[in-house]
Amino acid sequence: MDAITSRQNAVVKRFRALARTAPTAAGEILLDGAHLIHEALAAHVAVDVAVFAQPQLDRSPALSELSRRVTATGGRVVVASEHVFSAMAPVRQPSGVVAIARAKPVALATAFQGPTPLVLIVAGVQDPGNVGAIIRSAAALGATAVVATEGSANPFGWKALRGAMGATFRISVVAAASLDDVMAAARSFGVSLVAAVPRGGTPLPDARLADGCALVVGGEGGGLPEAVIAAARAQITIPMRGQIESLNVAIAAAVVLYEASRQRAEGR
Repeated sequence: MDAITSRQNAVVKRFRALARTAPTAAGEILLDGAHLIHEALAAHVAVDVAVFAQPQLDRSPALSELSRRVTATGGRVVVASEHVFSAMAPVRQPSGVVAIARAKPVALATAFQGPTPLVLIVAGVQDPGNVGAIIRSAAALGATAVVATEGSANPFGWKALRGAMGATFRISVVAAASLDDVMAAARSFGVSLVAAVPRGGTPLPDARLADGCALVVGGEGGGLPEAVIAAARAQITIPMRGQIESLNVAIAAAVVLYEASRQRAEGR
């Protein structure tokens, strides 16, 4: 087992670079915490290197077992002092292990294939925590794919991955697709767009979502582009009471996905 004793080590610099930027062209992603690394390994995502904080590793049987799993799957295991590890972890209170893995690229066309696809399109959602939460809901509620368009937070950035809690490895996720390409791909596979709008759309319980469709949710501020709304088969709105005008985009996506899942289960 290798040890790192200096913050100037090349491995430290590699982790710090990934914490500041989007995933690399080679598909390198930064995983923070044991749970996320376990999820990656369970989904057969290749873990290139995992770095453990020496004090936590010494007293945690769970981390020791994780280090053995990484080694058994061909990954490199490194230990670091607490001082050095704190320079590698992207959070203020490190969990004791971080890793670099390689994400599996998903082609845009793949997202729309299948007999009754339920695709969630994330258009212009800039908060990575929201993007991660959306992916987690999509995986839990039966979506077949998530597509994040240009202008959205990268779903493979470390904050989004952490928010998704491993769901990114359990569902097809496409990053940084152009909106024009997304709409063209949906048309080519005969998948209709359904746009979620804050007001004026068909009330969600009355919408027809049991057939193959792509649900589109927009950014926290500007909402959906007019081109998407114009191209949609239908516009849907979540009915709300009182003086509340809108929901957080991750909550709204979960509500819409739940209704689509319910309708499909009932065969509507």
